[in-house]
Amino acid sequence: MRCLVTGATGYIGGRLVPELLDAGYDVRCMVRSAGRLRDQPWASRVEIAEADAADAVRTGKALDGVEVAYYLIHTMGGGADFAAADRHAAATFAAAAREAGVRRVVYLGGLAPDEELSPHMRSRAEVGEIFLRSGVPAVVLRAAVIIGSGSASFEMLRYLTERLPVMTTPRWVRTRTQPIAIRDVLRYLVSWAAIEGEVNRSFDIGGPDVLTYADMMRVYTEVAGLPRRVIIPVPMLSPGLSSHWVGLVTPVPAGIARPLVESLRNEAVCREHDIAGYVPDPPGGLIGLREAVALALRRIREAKVVTRWSSASTPGAPSDPLPTDPDWAGGSLYVDRRARRVDASPQALWAVIESIGGERGWYSLPVAWRARGLLDRLVGGVGLRRGRRDPRRLRVGDAVDFWRVEEVEPGRLLRLRAEMRLPGLAWLELSVHRHRGRTVYGQRAIFHPRGLAGHLYWWSISPFHTLIFGRMTRNVAAAAERGDTSPTPAPATGGISGADPSTPPRRDPRDTVAT
Repeated sequence: MRCLVTGATGYIGGRLVPELLDAGYDVRCMVRSAGRLRDQPWASRVEIAEADAADAVRTGKALDGVEVAYYLIHTMGGGADFAAADRHAAATFAAAAREAGVRRVVYLGGLAPDEELSPHMRSRAEVGEIFLRSGVPAVVLRAAVIIGSGSASFEMLRYLTERLPVMTTPRWVRTRTQPIAIRDVLRYLVSWAAIEGEVNRSFDIGGPDVLTYADMMRVYTEVAGLPRRVIIPVPMLSPGLSSHWVGLVTPVPAGIARPLVESLRNEAVCREHDIAGYVPDPPGGLIGLREAVALALRRIREAKVVTRWSSASTPGAPSDPLPTDPDWAGGSLYVDRRARRVDASPQALWAVIESIGGERGWYSLPVAWRARGLLDRLVGGVGLRRGRRDPRRLRVGDAVDFWRVEEVEPGRLLRLRAEMRLPGLAWLELSVHRHRGRTVYGQRAIFHPRGLAGHLYWWSISPFHTLIFGRMTRNVAAAAERGDTSPTPAPATGGISGADPSTPPRRDPRDTVAT
């Protein structure tokens, strides 16, 4: 049987694909860019179809020969037209599935009451209804908070609890919800590929625990072994203010936090458990919150987080690849290019490059990077705190703080594309090569300005390039020479290398610079 998975670059889809493969199904992934799946460990085992769900022709080709299609596409960002875009994409996909003779569509939506829904929850409910009325048998699974290593809901719970020993909380922390472990979500999704019959309905899915968000924070505190947290409810924090508060405290930016917070305003408790008639509960029962948190924390400690909420494309972030057309040469691109000889092996240098970002830092002035991340958060960007999925290994599509991995050539090149808010497009390239028998570290910052604001932005930050990029070049080389790639946090002063930030930058005979 062939299954199609949309959203394979996202948190759920990236975990569902290997589960379907292990269950013996042929899998075709529908993505907008095939390159985003290139480094997935299962990429050679799947077919890849490039298509946007809103493109009827390409979607129809992607669905050809498919029996079960998983629709895992959600717009998490804002914007006035996100609901209309969601409706159009779902309707287009449903029509293409009907034309292709798909046996079943499986959609993962949100668990909420039928009235007073937030815009995002209302959009998910509308998408579910589109599939149920499409003429193709559809199964709509409605879940509340999904708990698993790397999920946006878990990251929000984790960081709010860990970073705030005393917290004033809005009213939504007293709303009841029924969280579900990611393992149970995946078990339900995979099971529907094999179930016979023309089932066409929605199912509420949730774990065995019904509790408030404040209760969830208390459970996390106990499982993580943290001191008791003091929770003080206040009535005045609106979902908008709450999402900005979450954005400042956790790695989840306000744009993604808002739909999560809005979904918590309404009670999200299962009104039925009819799904057990089709997918029986496992012998030990569904996974409870305490066990789900323990499993997620173990995955994080063991650096075995398969996908993260940041795996999916960030709404509004640029996706343009680095231009290679010669017409871009000259004044169209600004480039800060640096190189340095390194007294270490190419392998040692690459190990430092591949472990950059996250807890490891950026080998430059930490205060400058943190300030840039905070500024990005304040204007609605992703900020610096997304971190990394894996502290030592990178693959195409990974998020690294406010960058996205655009290209990895192991041992030779790492290219990062900026997802911060900028008046233009930006990339950072880190490379390793040999010259006359010596290891050489190459570093290139590239900026394509948009309009006058873009040019002014570049020239306003140019005076700081020697301080930021020059220091970064020296510190990366020094870390390689020390063989230092352990993922430890950067010191509060001085950066990774421990150099005093008040020390003026010095020219070194091993450095070459071209701007």
